[in-house]
Amino acid sequence: MPVPVCDAELLFRPEDQRLRYLPEGPCACGRNRLSWVAIQHGPAAKFGSLNVLDTRTRTNQTIDLAGRPGFAFPTRLPTTWVIGLERQLGLLNVQTDSWTVLVDGIDDDVEDTIINDGVVFSEGVVFGTKHLEFTDKRAGLYLWRRNDQKLIRLRNDQICSNGKVVFAGNEGWILLDIDSPTQTIVSYLLDADRGRLGASRIVVDLRGAVDFPDGMIVTPDGQSVIVAFYNPTDVPFGEVRQYGLAEGELEAVWRVPESPQVTCPQLVECDGSVKLVIATAAENMSDDRLRRYPQAGALFVASTDFSSLPDVPLFDPT
Repeated sequence: MPVPVCDAELLFRPEDQRLRYLPEGPCACGRNRLSWVAIQHGPAAKFGSLNVLDTRTRTNQTIDLAGRPGFAFPTRLPTTWVIGLERQLGLLNVQTDSWTVLVDGIDDDVEDTIINDGVVFSEGVVFGTKHLEFTDKRAGLYLWRRNDQKLIRLRNDQICSNGKVVFAGNEGWILLDIDSPTQTIVSYLLDADRGRLGASRIVVDLRGAVDFPDGMIVTPDGQSVIVAFYNPTDVPFGEVRQYGLAEGELEAVWRVPESPQVTCPQLVECDGSVKLVIATAAENMSDDRLRRYPQAGALFVASTDFSSLPDVPLFDPT
């Protein structure tokens, strides 16, 4: 049976080229509102921004940050986001412009790493860091445990810790994790009480491909994952793909026109249906490549066959 293929459409292309450099992490944050981060505003920039897009008017609000955000998730308070920023995890109230540090000193025993991707679940936040040169196994994988506000390092040997999913399994919490250069999606048992990971198991093997898995979300039924693929080569389309967790088989493809470096997927409700929002990046593209891929760094939207959204818990900042 052929794998279904859907073509995405342009949702929003920032006029400011700095915002197109490295968009990630789209999240619904209210009716017709979508937040996303621009991790850094250019190849040498040491700061980025939180952005809030009105999906109907296509107007975008940019909130400059005092560093590079790896992720920013809406919380139960509509004015507050939980953000991984450089080497801190904290809360930003956009109404008062106040920053409250939950924990700092992340990766403080190594150099040249910053926070990258993460995921909120009921026990806290799991997040990872990335080596800025993408060469050394020095980046960490962490659990910030909510009940005692303790930071626990789960691994210290990743290169570019990326997409994550945490869900309840028969034996406890299951963590699905991507360390992009490995080109695998790995499953662990996560013991949040003890702050430990069980043995790793590859659930989707992508080794040998020219592209790299980046951001990841789970499907509403919890049986599959939707993965963005960052392709540094010249191809007509970027891709987001759905893989079954039972056998690691390819189940669906969404194609992204004129933007091969796809960073993050997210499912959102729009006009009574479930859509896939897709972030892409212009990171490290030459002027020639940017001319060939004019939509690099834009956000896209695509149809899906889903009738509901995954159960995504919101961080409680109170």
